[in-house]
Amino acid sequence: MIYQMYQAQSDFLDPMRMVARNISPLVKLVTPQKPFGQALRQLTASLDLVGHSGTTHTRPPYGIESVAVGNELVEVIEEVAYDTAFGALLHFRKDTVRPQPKLLLVAPLSGHFATLLRNTVEVLLQDHDVYVTDWHNARDIPLAAGPFGFDEYVAHVMDFLEILGPRSHVVAVCQPAVAVLAAVALMAENNHIATPRSMTLMAGPIDTRQNPTKVNQLAKTKDIDWFEKNLIGVVPWRYKGAGRRVYPGFVQLASFMSMNLDKHMSAHKKQFANLMSEDIEASLAHRKFYDEYLAVMDLPAEFYLETVERIFQTHELPLGQLMWRGRKVKPEAIKRTFLFTVEGERDDICALGQTMAALDLCSNLRPVLKRHHLQNGVGHYGVFSGKRWANEIYPLIREVIHFSR
Repeated sequence: MIYQMYQAQSDFLDPMRMVARNISPLVKLVTPQKPFGQALRQLTASLDLVGHSGTTHTRPPYGIESVAVGNELVEVIEEVAYDTAFGALLHFRKDTVRPQPKLLLVAPLSGHFATLLRNTVEVLLQDHDVYVTDWHNARDIPLAAGPFGFDEYVAHVMDFLEILGPRSHVVAVCQPAVAVLAAVALMAENNHIATPRSMTLMAGPIDTRQNPTKVNQLAKTKDIDWFEKNLIGVVPWRYKGAGRRVYPGFVQLASFMSMNLDKHMSAHKKQFANLMSEDIEASLAHRKFYDEYLAVMDLPAEFYLETVERIFQTHELPLGQLMWRGRKVKPEAIKRTFLFTVEGERDDICALGQTMAALDLCSNLRPVLKRHHLQNGVGHYGVFSGKRWANEIYPLIREVIHFSR
């Protein structure tokens, strides 16, 4: 009943939030000077916070309209290169004659949409022809589409790489690092012509036995039956995916926020002060971040449960036990794809050593085709977003791709 309880609560609170959003600007228009001005500013600030406090279930826009390519500002056009029931291969096409290497950015299939990687895409677009795995919200996917588990995820990655064709490159951010490594290993074993020339794994859970984080420890405190009984819900009847079993995005959001509750409370206190002082720039920045953060998507239950069990509990990949549709995944089959791993010094989701473990698993890669980078001063999101991503990590990825072309 977890989903039904959430939906009932949301249906009750959404009208209140809508009223708060609509009243707040009207109150500002009639705000008098002293002695009531201060009290009314407090009221409008409170209404604003309430009005923007709820979750949404619609993918926010990427909003990337242009990018600098060399000294030229080039228009960016989003187009779907390939689409399935569970995800689209989204192409950020640029109208430029300058040839650029094709790159597949594999986004996590988690409680947030792939737009969380907006800044990652913006930076990569400068020098690359970028495609993104734009996963669909499971609550909008009809039951007739069938199940979607770890094996289907890997199959999607291979299909997308095949569409990009030979001499392409792949970058995996966080969760999909295991699936991408598996896909490349399977393609390499088959001598597939579309096996990528380089593979960058960023802050991914290749071996979560290394320096386990709170997230890793939580996954091992309960058996998989507990996760299924307590965290899996059923999509309500009014949505396209009615009846589909899912791991609701709002559940993941709640767990992530609880891990850093003080930080989120502090951010909202600052937002109240921003609204009181009419600091428009700071208040818009806060709202932009939380509009993205509170946009949640549901995961197919089978994918979530298999990820928890196979990656975080039984560690199938580092133990050499990972299977894909009855076929053993062999990282040692990778012999010509440049492997680059990236970790963040302060990452509390995917700790030091967990991604780097891929270097040892790909035992038949020559040392010249392996590289690791530890980025000082960043947490999990800082690995793929922000100034240090753009100025310190990205140049290394660009260098790897240039070397392996």
